[in-house]
Amino acid sequence: MRLTLLRHAKTEPGRSGQDDWDRELEAKGKRDAPEMARRLKEEYSIPTLIIASPAIRAIGTARMFAKEFRIAESAIIRDERLYLASPKVMLEVVQASGGSAEHLLIVGHNPGISEFGDRLSAERSLDNMPTCSLYTLEFDIQNWNEISWGSGANAELIYPGSASYP
Repeated sequence: MRLTLLRHAKTEPGRSGQDDWDRELEAKGKRDAPEMARRLKEEYSIPTLIIASPAIRAIGTARMFAKEFRIAESAIIRDERLYLASPKVMLEVVQASGGSAEHLLIVGHNPGISEFGDRLSAERSLDNMPTCSLYTLEFDIQNWNEISWGSGANAELIYPGSASYP
């Protein structure tokens, strides 16, 4: 099974009086998201399940990916626990909601999503996921409730403007 973590695309700076939750994607983010979705689709596969933080920037990124994959927006699961979540909470979301999806995509925020990816990989460390980057790993499990720390293999970080590297 494959788990792909996606940090939301580049976001506008917060404005005075604006809630962090309401920050929108900026032009760069709107360009990067469809390109990264194409790369994921071409290099791996289309995710069979998308779970996203419902913050405007994360759900906007998830919608752009779904559009590129030709998946209905209504198929995106919004989980408030993913908003600024810790790695422990992200693990709980994956275990509780991933089911037997062959390829699961989680859309979230830093620093939690980078820390989550780092704790999952059995073979490499992950310091930071840039905006709109993908961190994808394979797991030898039958259901996401079996996922555990340090069990991910063949981890790869892909980010806008990069060549893929193992």
